[in-house]
Amino acid sequence: MTSTDYEELATRAGRELEEATPQEILRWAADTFGRRFCVTSSMEDAVVAHLASSVFPGVDVVFLDTGYHFAETIGTRDAVAATMPVNVITLTPRLSVAEQDAEYGPNLHDRDPDLCCSLRKVEPLNRGLLAYDAWATGLRRDESPTRAGTPVVAWDPKRRKVKIAPIARWTQEDVDAYVAANGVLLNPLLWEGYTSIGCSPLSCTRKPAEGEDVRAGRWSGSGKTECGIHL
Repeated sequence: MTSTDYEELATRAGRELEEATPQEILRWAADTFGRRFCVTSSMEDAVVAHLASSVFPGVDVVFLDTGYHFAETIGTRDAVAATMPVNVITLTPRLSVAEQDAEYGPNLHDRDPDLCCSLRKVEPLNRGLLAYDAWATGLRRDESPTRAGTPVVAWDPKRRKVKIAPIARWTQEDVDAYVAANGVLLNPLLWEGYTSIGCSPLSCTRKPAEGEDVRAGRWSGSGKTECGIHL
């Protein structure tokens, strides 16, 4: 299929699957793309990986190891790999943290978070996704205003791939119910008051105050709302 064919396929599927369950959306993805489909996970939780594995055992679960993760996040990745029927693939940046510090100066995440995210998240993911025609994310419409219009299936024009958000229509209550019913692995930091977990520097992730948006603790005070993966 050509890129135009995939774009048309994604647009049509976005309409037809709008009211579908996450499992139905993921079954469509598995049937349509097979091994050319993967799930991406930040290891904040294993909800989408668990959903995907229920319809596509052995599915590739792609994780970005930025070199700045909390130990709990790495532990969640390892637990997912050890206990779930998935194939965890870890992507890493071209530069180690030390090499980046040498080239750009220390604490780039404080001085230029957009560049840091580009080097440590966007570029590795773009490289890793070359092996796939479609990828799934855990984006939900209720997470933030910037995500409110997330389609369940769409065309990703930058990467020229089909992008799938099987739980886009879910609320936090839906996620919590699924986790409770299925014993899904969660990042332990969620129990400590974090509601959105990225890299560990305080400029990247903090606990939100009561009443703040769930993603208010990400790049706090910088005006930045997304790492760039979903822009």
